[in-house]
Amino acid sequence: MAKGILGRKIGMTQIFDENGVLIPVTVVEVADNVVLQQKTVETDGYVATQLGFESKREKLANKPELGHVAKANTAPKRFVREIRFPLTENDLTNLAVGDVVSSDIFAIGEEVDVTGTSKGKGFAGSIKRHNQSRGPMTHGSRYHRGPGSMGPIKGNMKGKNLPGHMGDEKVTIQNLKVVGVDTENQLLLISGSVPGPKKGLVIVRTAIKSTK
Repeated sequence: MAKGILGRKIGMTQIFDENGVLIPVTVVEVADNVVLQQKTVETDGYVATQLGFESKREKLANKPELGHVAKANTAPKRFVREIRFPLTENDLTNLAVGDVVSSDIFAIGEEVDVTGTSKGKGFAGSIKRHNQSRGPMTHGSRYHRGPGSMGPIKGNMKGKNLPGHMGDEKVTIQNLKVVGVDTENQLLLISGSVPGPKKGLVIVRTAIKSTK
């Protein structure tokens, strides 16, 4: 069944499996996830579960936020996200408002998709941003790292790979494997790397294109 949880990327480390094979893993902290709302087809037009993650002080929340979390009998949350799947039902829809979602919602060996915001790289040229090739560096070419010919476009550049802001965008890595679940410290160990910097928000969901 489909399920998901919010967390913070703590960093990377490595572990050994039962065969002695070294596996690089990303540590994700998933403590303090609470169901704030269950959206249904009848009232909202679609099925989704709204989760709140990481409590914050009440003085940092406005009245609508306080009223919303009061229904779940919990503190205001720093992050509020919806977990939505193509399927009409998932494991989260069986939970009541106010229920806590913990790391044991996932089991070792499950495949997950992890969504986060990639690291911002600032302004970058077309070579770094789009992996384009440079021109000749000698023989008087006078063209080295430019974006290439604009062609007869008269300013109509929609979709053209040009220099600009690189990174800082929503990225999803699919079919990563859960290799460890720490219920005491509310941690998930996920194989490989996940998007974003340390302490960045990530969403861990059941893989929708599972290789199994």
